Amino acid sequence: MQPVATGVAWVHPAESGRLDAMGDDSDEALMLRYRDGDAAAFATLYQRHKGGLYRYFRRQAGPVADELFQDVWLRVIEARIRYQVRARFSTWLYQIAHNRLVDHWRYRGRRPQSTATDPETLADGRTPALVAEQRERLLRAHQVLAGLPAEQSEAFLLRAEAGLGPTEIAEITGVPRETAKSRLRYAMNAMRAELGEPS
Repeated sequence: MQPVATGVAWVHPAESGRLDAMGDDSDEALMLRYRDGDAAAFATLYQRHKGGLYRYFRRQAGPVADELFQDVWLRVIEARIRYQVRARFSTWLYQIAHNRLVDHWRYRGRRPQSTATDPETLADGRTPALVAEQRERLLRAHQVLAGLPAEQSEAFLLRAEAGLGPTEIAEITGVPRETAKSRLRYAMNAMRAELGEPS
């Protein structure tokens, strides 16, 4: 049975203080509204996070990214009734994504290196020289990412695509914070060195 929209989401007292600080349009407030039957709230969450989540899978799982991406959103839908605000929504979402990716690797019997090789198409409206330069930098960034150990690549993607910090990356990947911080630092240093940026 689908929950009925009430117009006002029921909020557990433990969630109330967090939501006051986040605002009505925060991801967490939207997920609570979706939990209580507001389908439009889910549509907003999906629009906010679909790009980053898809790139997270595309750059780590290549051809099965579509399947994993859809599986995660199905799991979000299935878990909505049990949802409570215990962390940022993005941390919760990428925890589900990480677990799905680990399941995928376990099923395949190995954890591959990053499969990212193809840069995404850039937007129009720039000079051909600028577009060519940006595509070249993007291609080099993808090559660096593909050459990193999978753990470093994932840490970088969680930072770049979801905006997560070392504490959240550690929580998602199940490692100590210092390990997550180290993986992220190695990945960032490799990227800066290849792209000629100051560290």
